Amino acid sequence: MRSSTLLALASSISSALAVYQGFNYGSTQTDGSVKDQQTFEDEFTTAKGLVGTDGGFTSARLYTMIQGGTTSDVIQAIPAAIKTQTSLLLGLWASGGDAAFQNELTALKSAISTYGSDFTKLVAGISVGSEDLYRITPTGIAAKSGVGASPDLLISYIKTLRSTISGTALSGASVGHVDTWNAWTNGSNSAVIEAVDWLGVDEYPFFQKTMANGIEDGKTLFYNAYDATQAVSGGKDVWITEAGWPVSGSNSGDAVPSLANAKTFWDEVGCPSFGKVNTWWYTVQDANPTTPDPSFGIVGSTLSTTPLFDLSCSNVTSSSSSSSSSPSSTASSSTASGAASSASASLVSSARSAASNLPSSGGLTPSQTAGNGVGSGSASATASVTSSGTVPTGVSGSAGASSGLIPSGTAGNSSAIATGTPTSTGLALATAAAATFSGSMVGGALGAVVAIMAAL
Repeated sequence: MRSSTLLALASSISSALAVYQGFNYGSTQTDGSVKDQQTFEDEFTTAKGLVGTDGGFTSARLYTMIQGGTTSDVIQAIPAAIKTQTSLLLGLWASGGDAAFQNELTALKSAISTYGSDFTKLVAGISVGSEDLYRITPTGIAAKSGVGASPDLLISYIKTLRSTISGTALSGASVGHVDTWNAWTNGSNSAVIEAVDWLGVDEYPFFQKTMANGIEDGKTLFYNAYDATQAVSGGKDVWITEAGWPVSGSNSGDAVPSLANAKTFWDEVGCPSFGKVNTWWYTVQDANPTTPDPSFGIVGSTLSTTPLFDLSCSNVTSSSSSSSSSPSSTASSSTASGAASSASASLVSSARSAASNLPSSGGLTPSQTAGNGVGSGSASATASVTSSGTVPTGVSGSAGASSGLIPSGTAGNSSAIATGTPTSTGLALATAAAATFSGSMVGGALGAVVAIMAAL
């Protein structure tokens, strides 16, 4: 058996057995300056050492494979992750057009060839795009949230990625897409669900200001959105790719940023999810060198392993964290035996029907706020998609905006930040029963290993 095949097998088995827990990391600081390897190392090390977490935050979600200020150089988060042994949910920016996506693939191939198994063994999965489907909706366009990508274009990119990594040590990597819950429950995007191994959902009750969204409603709004996504997933894993509550900033409807409320949301949404479903929280730090409004960082402007509020989940009471809709353990079952059972057709129909009858406005997702852009430079373009499915490069907006904004588009790694209000990620939905898992994932995966090894 070829060594690349063995490495791919080992990588897929490792991913199948792991439950990842970490934070989101942009490629730039809040002033647009590009992060270097040392900066990423410092951030990853801080996350691992956070007081009260028992070293549990060992994973990093990235938005791009490209180092800021370059065309296709490998982002320096990769060598930083290798040095700190931080697992990676890789991101390939998919809203910059075909040439920009090819640059993402060039950087990915370069990372594989340059760093080999030191890199590939750390990969939790690969996301093609982030919130691209949301940005082409009427709500996203009205909010001037930036350039997106059509379902057909994303599917094309997913196929291209799979072809690119075929025969490499990442050939067994789990491939997904990240978007808002109401993008996933939109039936016109169902082909994307069919094309991926897992669904990533970004969900922020704080921004659902067209509804009652005080902290007392946060847990319910979150789990309604998560359940709705799981109901249309066809039994595929639903990963929590962004969630959080701001520690400071302006109010959003009934929602108030504060350390106390951020702690409550952590206790009621984070703690029940950590260790059960792959989760990347937003975020460890977003206040360097300037503080956005709102700010979600659990540490302040200076990196410190002492958080702004208590992160220990051991003291969280069952009543404060329990929910009938709490995410059940996934452990990346899309790559293991004992796959999740498919949601019934009627359940999917009900979820989509309920979603279509709800107002679609009210909220932002703060992914890649000022300082979390996809590189350096600037660009501008209208947020539109042509009939052929191609996407204009760049984004609409101005660099440096800092109000919890949607990811900026990339024209050669632009970090221009869109102004306006991105998605309503999680409007209240009639609760849909979450898909449950059948069989023994661990037993099935280990059985497969034994069978394969016996055949070598």
